[in-house]
Amino acid sequence: MIKPENIKGHLETITRHRHEVIKNCFRAGIGFQGLFHDLSKYSPTELIQGFKYYQGNRSPNEKERELYGYSKAWLHHKGRNKHHYEYWNDYNPRTKRLEAVKMPTRYFVEMVCDRIAASSIYAGDDYKNDAALKYLERSRDHMFIHKETLDELTYVLKMLAEKGEKPTFRYLRKKVWKDRWKK
Repeated sequence: MIKPENIKGHLETITRHRHEVIKNCFRAGIGFQGLFHDLSKYSPTELIQGFKYYQGNRSPNEKERELYGYSKAWLHHKGRNKHHYEYWNDYNPRTKRLEAVKMPTRYFVEMVCDRIAASSIYAGDDYKNDAALKYLERSRDHMFIHKETLDELTYVLKMLAEKGEKPTFRYLRKKVWKDRWKK
């Protein structure tokens, strides 16, 4: 049975997070893209699992993983949202192996905006500019991510921790503008 307070709490959390990402995307120069951020979280596959496993202080996907060894909601989410580095894994016909692929700039920038927003939402009043970097440092050893993407993510999150949001979003805007004409 899904508790009404879980429904309310989960909807408030994902909506607050989404709005924070949209704000960050506008600051980073990809505002239109930000408007479509995480819409799959409102799909039945992700929403129902979110209601069931909502805890308020971490992703419901973590609880679902603890119970079943995987998260159906996460598998759905990462397969539909290009701002997750896990989306960018593909079979290489030359090596015949699954390999991490470097993320295109616009999705990389959205990922940074997402990580900053998630750190802010989950930390609440305790949020500091180094929160996203600390989270990355705790998880980097088990990430299946392209080396250049990880190096760039580390660089940007260190910038955020050391210099703050204003220079970091300025850097992201310039990166988007510079890479806009590639490909």
